[in-house]
Amino acid sequence: MTFFESITTVFRKYADFTGVASRPEYWWFALFSFITTSIAASLDPSASSEMGNYGFSVGLSSAWSLALLVPQLAVAVRRLRDTGRHWTNLFWILVPIAGVIVLIVFLTQPSIHQQPTTPPQPTATP
Repeated sequence: MTFFESITTVFRKYADFTGVASRPEYWWFALFSFITTSIAASLDPSASSEMGNYGFSVGLSSAWSLALLVPQLAVAVRRLRDTGRHWTNLFWILVPIAGVIVLIVFLTQPSIHQQPTTPPQPTATP
């Protein structure tokens, strides 16, 4: 799966928490999320310290991160299912430092749901 295919697939399955997601699908979308959120943060005028705005502000990066929240959760749930784990393993993220490491290890595991390389042959019926 290529970079653009994974982005298209994740946005097509925007709130689909069923099924599985391959490693490339998850990690290409994670890279896309990181890059676009970083760009949005650098372009965000409300994040400028020169303006003296240290309170809560809904800027470009906040809005973009919020828009990506549901697809990120959906692809993470599908990826965990692909590794044979339950969606509740996402709660590891709440454990400081070690939880992030555990979740990264889970998300990098190989798939247990292998896609067949050849379609099944129909059986001849008498």
